[in-house]
Amino acid sequence: MRKHMLRTIKGIVQKLYTVGFVVLGKLPVKRRLIVFESFFGRQYSCNPRAIYEYMHVHCPDYQLIWSAARGCEQIFEKHDIPYVRRYSLRWLLFMTRAGYWVTNIRYPDWFRKPAHTIFLQTWHGTPLKRLALDIEEWHEPGVVAGLYKKQFKRDSAMWDYLISPNHYSSKIFRRAFGFKGTLVESGYPRNDILYQANRPAEIEQLKKECGLPRDRKVILYAPTWRDDQFYDKGKYKFRLALDLDKMQEALGKDYIILLRLHYLVADHLDLSDYHGFVYDFSKFEDIRGLYLLSDLLITDYSSVFFDYANLHRPMIFFAYDLDQYRDHLRGFYFDYEKKAPGPIVQTTDGVLQAIHTYERTEYRPWPNFEAFYRQFCALENGSSSQQVVRRVFKKV
Repeated sequence: MRKHMLRTIKGIVQKLYTVGFVVLGKLPVKRRLIVFESFFGRQYSCNPRAIYEYMHVHCPDYQLIWSAARGCEQIFEKHDIPYVRRYSLRWLLFMTRAGYWVTNIRYPDWFRKPAHTIFLQTWHGTPLKRLALDIEEWHEPGVVAGLYKKQFKRDSAMWDYLISPNHYSSKIFRRAFGFKGTLVESGYPRNDILYQANRPAEIEQLKKECGLPRDRKVILYAPTWRDDQFYDKGKYKFRLALDLDKMQEALGKDYIILLRLHYLVADHLDLSDYHGFVYDFSKFEDIRGLYLLSDLLITDYSSVFFDYANLHRPMIFFAYDLDQYRDHLRGFYFDYEKKAPGPIVQTTDGVLQAIHTYERTEYRPWPNFEAFYRQFCALENGSSSQQVVRRVFKKV
């Protein structure tokens, strides 16, 4: 009964917001007002952050403001970033009068874009896993395939511009998103920093700011979420398959591990037994800093490896559930086992063996790395933010 009442109230509130978008959207536009958002207002990160930082320096005649979810305001206050609380009346006024929206995720189905607003969708990854309209089987809680696809097409119809990191992604985005607007094939702005700040002094400063020991190598473990492991809609479980006891015994003197769970994962892992060896950086504001200060990446099917490849550093693919994920959950757009730019292993022992192999020999890129880099990273050279701003906002 209570759940039904809450759903009813939520539905009424959403309808009021929809009306608010339509009515207030008739007010005079503020053409140089841009509202930014990253991952539902929970982060100051990703492509929107990179575009914001570029415009903050080079476009002083624009008003730049962030949408911040309730409880996340301190992130923006820490950086002295102008923000408005998401879903507040003031937020609605900014959204309906803005000349531009910039976000990296879908907006709820009840949003209505005013005719005067230009919507820049940055998205947040190069696709390995099947996306949106291309997904054939659904395992997520509360998702009705037909309704989801209808809502996705309605949302993508609001997008005026969509950033693509490479030609491979452009073809998939057109089809999987049902996107008919303008593609900006620029590389991802969020990766500019991997070219601009990949210097020992800046990396050492990052380690210091993060409170990390500077006498040990850093492993970044960044796995993705599983569609069929969840507590509730939008709240996913994560089973840590990596044996941290084995990792600590073998590597504890020379390495530390930074754990970065996907933003959809709801678990808070107890890592107290691994104090000084494993650090939970799942809530760290922007993964780009973790890329820079890590010596090696361990991941699975997450799109992080497309970004990390820009650094030309070792990668290990801990794909312990490869058959299940590939054949039953999502399916892949390409042959992962042939194209992954690093060794694929399915056990913790396999991870350790791969690390020791990297240690015993002078690092050489995985045999297919150069072909992978040419296909997925060739557009990225530190200027993607500038390219996007020139294309979408003004000549800068």
